[in-house]
Amino acid sequence: MLNSLESQISALYASAHELLYLGVDGSPIYSDHFNRLNREVFRQANSLFIRHGVTSEEEAALCLSLLMGYTATIYNNGDKENRIQSILNRCWEVLDKLPPSLLKARLLTYCYGEVYDDNLAQDAHTIINSWSGRELTKDESSGLPTGAASASSGCSPS
Repeated sequence: MLNSLESQISALYASAHELLYLGVDGSPIYSDHFNRLNREVFRQANSLFIRHGVTSEEEAALCLSLLMGYTATIYNNGDKENRIQSILNRCWEVLDKLPPSLLKARLLTYCYGEVYDDNLAQDAHTIINSWSGRELTKDESSGLPTGAASASSGCSPS
């Protein structure tokens, strides 16, 4: 069973993911749904901003969800850039504590999207390349571009 913080992190991640990929599948984007989802993601991110994970993995998941949330939203109360910088500072503290994993690769990717440090992208690629020669989990393959998933796993994309 998920604790309250874990469930809130999961909810923010799911909402931010939905907002980031809204309409990508070709479905229409309705302004009322877009605005409602933006407000909800922004509210969730702001309420979780002051929270911290108990473990390195929980802190990393929280930072990832917060970065996704603030990246996805159109709203800004004037302190969004400061909040993103604060989250990045938290990321720098937790990244070295994480083992190579999908979570770490995702966090490295979102950090790269904010600061464009090639070392972050290289670290993410190193993790992804380490999956070569084995079957990818559903989560691992969903986090990769179609061609990368098939190249890493040695099987065709489904």
